[in-house]
Amino acid sequence: MADDKPRYKTYSSPAGGWGAAAATAKVLLEQSVVTKGSRALFAMNQPGGFKCPSCAFPDATCTKKLEFCENGAKALAHEATKFRVTREFFAQHSVTNLMEQSDYWLEMQGRLTEPMRYDAATDHYVPVSWDEAFALIGRHLRALASPHEAEFYTSGRTANETAFLYSIFVREFGTNNFPDCSNMCHEPTSRGLPRSIGVGKGTVILDDFEHAEAIFLIGHNTGTNAPRMMTNLVEARKRGVPIVAVNPMPERALIRFTEPQDIVQMATFGSTEITSEFVHIKVGGDLALLKGMMKVMFEREAAGETVFDHDFIAEHTEGFAALQADIAAHDWPAIALASGLDEAQIRRCAEIYIRSNATVICYGMGVTQHQQGSQLVQQIANLLLLGGNYGKPGAGISPIRGHSNVQGDRTVGIDEKPSQAYLDRVRDVFGFEPPREDGHHSVETVEAMLDGTAKVFIGLGGNFVRAVPDTTRSYDAMRKLELTVGIATKLNRGHLVHGRDALILPVVARSERIETAAGEQFVTIEDSMSNVTASRGVLEPASAHLMPETEIVCRMAMATLPNSKVDWASYIDDYDLIRDKIAQVYPEIYSDFSERIKAPMGFHLDTPPRRRVWATPNGKANFLILPGLAVNAPVDDPAMLRLATVRSHDQFNTTIYSYNDRYRGVYNDRMILFMNAKDRADRGLGAGARVALETISGDGIARRVEGLTLIDYPMSRGSVAGYYPELNPLLPLVHYDRISGCPAAKSIPVRVAAASSVG
Repeated sequence: MADDKPRYKTYSSPAGGWGAAAATAKVLLEQSVVTKGSRALFAMNQPGGFKCPSCAFPDATCTKKLEFCENGAKALAHEATKFRVTREFFAQHSVTNLMEQSDYWLEMQGRLTEPMRYDAATDHYVPVSWDEAFALIGRHLRALASPHEAEFYTSGRTANETAFLYSIFVREFGTNNFPDCSNMCHEPTSRGLPRSIGVGKGTVILDDFEHAEAIFLIGHNTGTNAPRMMTNLVEARKRGVPIVAVNPMPERALIRFTEPQDIVQMATFGSTEITSEFVHIKVGGDLALLKGMMKVMFEREAAGETVFDHDFIAEHTEGFAALQADIAAHDWPAIALASGLDEAQIRRCAEIYIRSNATVICYGMGVTQHQQGSQLVQQIANLLLLGGNYGKPGAGISPIRGHSNVQGDRTVGIDEKPSQAYLDRVRDVFGFEPPREDGHHSVETVEAMLDGTAKVFIGLGGNFVRAVPDTTRSYDAMRKLELTVGIATKLNRGHLVHGRDALILPVVARSERIETAAGEQFVTIEDSMSNVTASRGVLEPASAHLMPETEIVCRMAMATLPNSKVDWASYIDDYDLIRDKIAQVYPEIYSDFSERIKAPMGFHLDTPPRRRVWATPNGKANFLILPGLAVNAPVDDPAMLRLATVRSHDQFNTTIYSYNDRYRGVYNDRMILFMNAKDRADRGLGAGARVALETISGDGIARRVEGLTLIDYPMSRGSVAGYYPELNPLLPLVHYDRISGCPAAKSIPVRVAAASSVG
């Protein structure tokens, strides 16, 4: 590039606005899809069109305006790109050569065009027919000593129909090994909330933002990870609704934002102040904040005020007395120290909550990615229960999920710990006995690879090896496998860190048409607020040799299970047949699926807490206790800092769109360590110094990343941040939430070290 020198300059303009418009135009030009991409953008998130392959935020009920954001445009442009990865490309580049390239370089090469097989003799991928590829998969799977020697990964972009059939194929094969991308982000929601409120999902719908009297955003960078949500926040602030943002990093979009679709704001260079109270919490301090807010409420009640919804608590909950005792055990100095906040600010936050008759609390991975992330989610649920903030307009809990169908995949069966009732329904509908024991989540999958009990890995989308913790060890683990299969649209690191045999199977993308013998097909997506909508691609597939994901799953099953009880061939052509089976397995939420999905805006899956119904063993919502004020194990090292790994604004999960992070003022660099200037000075380091980071771990494994540039940034004291996945080598495989299996990527104990002269 012409300007490739790293630059660091504070971004002082509002987020969104002309900056977002310019970035959208730039990426369309960069991928040479200005006309094609612009046309597709008008169909994205619209009835009759396709769902954004990026975030999972729901579509507005009004369909007269454009329903895409800057980062959605980036995702589409990179999917619709004119660039292609062909057999000639693989002939030119060995795998060893490709491993030397950056993740960004790999992404920029374009769309995969035909199935490829790794040839160990030449260290190149070579063309393979689809039939040969499926035969190879079938041979490997049938040769295993046990079905549990195979791992079946699912990416959140996988549609409901494909994910459902994948779950049936794998269970008929004989295992529940379903590592999933949700294991690495919102699994604490899926595992923590059911004990609290009976469902592992949010309880909020989009209309609730119009009725909320207060909105809390905890551990979430909305402007980058769910930019379409900014419209709802702007509208709320214009109504005078207080918005409390809790984050160790002040994120630009939550300070001031210009709505790109607001003609007046764009014309006048106006903007809206988003956050009425910014809570500069230290990494891991959220538990102390939540308990402090609840302590204020108990104090006010003791003084004779009524701040709890006593009728709601009496009728709908259990565990109140235990919560009261737990909160009483903490004094204010301890709460302030653990949170990194002043008592006065915690009291202001509590006052905002108390005054509100309808509160929405949204949270992201800043909450879930801790060693006790599942229980931290339960404390948010506790706070909402005290105010009766379920089952009424403008109130509820709202996990803001990142990937477009990560919630839907879980709903339709991608679950390593399925319920026995679900397995019974699978048996009754499909006529085979599914395995009853729990399978592996993502961390357990890597552990199985390391100890040699996993032999085959099939990745339905995603970039598993780049997303999981402990990069060096995870690379070693993948290379022990007998077969790796990557089902993907683009080339990524997961195709280069492979087993003895390896396949790359290219798929039709979300934005592209699916044509079968029965005609054009569509798939369905569940967003983060449990709305199910149709997604119908509008572009021609990037290559004539691509295959829809659903057909790939069916043909893998046919090649592996010659005596299957399932009519796999029928599902290749007619996706309504798949939806009919989903309805049979999930009659409570998916009845009449094929008919209901014809509604232009789809339909909402029943969420019992919205009706104040609690699908818990005791039939109540439960106050659950997390003793203490820490969500991570203590570290006895005075030099310790807590590292949170974060995404840049030009990134989606492991996909890197550029080396820039506009809102944080970083250009042409990703090897960055964001640090409070006082923490830097305390260590005798200069601004812009080159340093290394080392993990503080008791497992005897040295973990170190070199070549990081120190950037003075308004981080909370004791907290640092750097980019994922570059800093994944610092995250020990054992550093995860034991309830959910979610890696604690927002709380890695590290120390700053002098940079190696070699590094």
